[in-house]
Amino acid sequence: MLSGLMNLLRACFLPRSDRHVHTSSENGGRQDGLLWYKDSGQHFNGEFSMAVVQANKLLEDQSQLESGCLSLHESGPYGTFVGVYDGHGGPETSRYINDHLFQHLKRFTSEQQGMSADVIRKAYQATEDGFLSLVTKQWPMKPQIAAVGSCCLVGVICNGTLYVANLGDSRAVLGRAVKATGEVLAIQLSAEHNVCIESVRREMQSLHPDDSQIVVLKHNVWRVKGLIQISRSIGDVYLKKAEFNREPLYPKFRLREPFRKPILSADPSISMHELQPHDQFVIFASDGLWEHLSNQEAVNIVQNHPRSGSAKRLVKTALQEAAKKREMRYSDLKKIDRGVRRHFHDDITVIVVFLDSNLMSRASSAKGPNLSIRGGGVNFPPNILAPCATPTEPGGT
Repeated sequence: MLSGLMNLLRACFLPRSDRHVHTSSENGGRQDGLLWYKDSGQHFNGEFSMAVVQANKLLEDQSQLESGCLSLHESGPYGTFVGVYDGHGGPETSRYINDHLFQHLKRFTSEQQGMSADVIRKAYQATEDGFLSLVTKQWPMKPQIAAVGSCCLVGVICNGTLYVANLGDSRAVLGRAVKATGEVLAIQLSAEHNVCIESVRREMQSLHPDDSQIVVLKHNVWRVKGLIQISRSIGDVYLKKAEFNREPLYPKFRLREPFRKPILSADPSISMHELQPHDQFVIFASDGLWEHLSNQEAVNIVQNHPRSGSAKRLVKTALQEAAKKREMRYSDLKKIDRGVRRHFHDDITVIVVFLDSNLMSRASSAKGPNLSIRGGGVNFPPNILAPCATPTEPGGT
């Protein structure tokens, strides 16, 4: 009993970051302070590496890699699914996507007997509809859930084709080898929906020609209705359904004028890429990474180092850049606890998927073992809403 009490006291007085040093989790990932990582693993089409660093009090980034059967039937097709879900206003939406999107995709793949952009679009819509139902049910007890949302980046590799779907400002970047020079070029595969991009502002203005305030420059940052930087998401029901933009929602989220049509969209941008032997790897990451690294810088880091630990290396490089911008040492940044850490950088999720052309050439009916892994963090019970969470915090969303 005395030793138990001593352990409890020791835990209370240790810096929180030190309480989680190098603990292994069930799915093979490891925790080092606020950094979770899986240095390497094998997916249906090659190797992969994952890493997540937490900045928010509750981890708002969620992520998964699913490899093997992509439908409800053992006949397949088989391949690899990658998801990065960068939440804002709380963790509810990103957690919901992590629990439901892939299951919807498998259902629609079974119904349509194959993978397609239409299957992915339907899976997104079913996830959006499901979260809206959850908000409707919880609104009387927990109205602030109407102001919780998430970006949603998905990659599916099936039959030698890479599908990339996106809502928000996470990003997928391909590393492609150039034979003549030996260099590896960064090619962005995802379209982004952040109103800091002029074309996205123009799109919003053309969709809402009667609203001169649809996009507003506030504190030197462009925001939709002065509230949020992204124009597409899952959730954020308060900007999609007028009946949720009223009391008891916090006043800062409520618009003065009622709106007749949704302000934000849940329709993903989807692109398809026939993978070639010179396509080396794809980096899927939340905007926390891209705030500190360019596409080419990220690709160079992956290309110029061993594959194992690639994702962790990218996260650490971004953290070193974040520390440098605040004129502090990386070792001091690591001591700052979650919550306060959000003032220095965002949650960052990185999944690097390496492409093995020998494995890619297999038919999608060729069977492989099923693998399911989720990005970790210092997690709390799923029913906790982040206190005083707001989409107007500094950074991406």
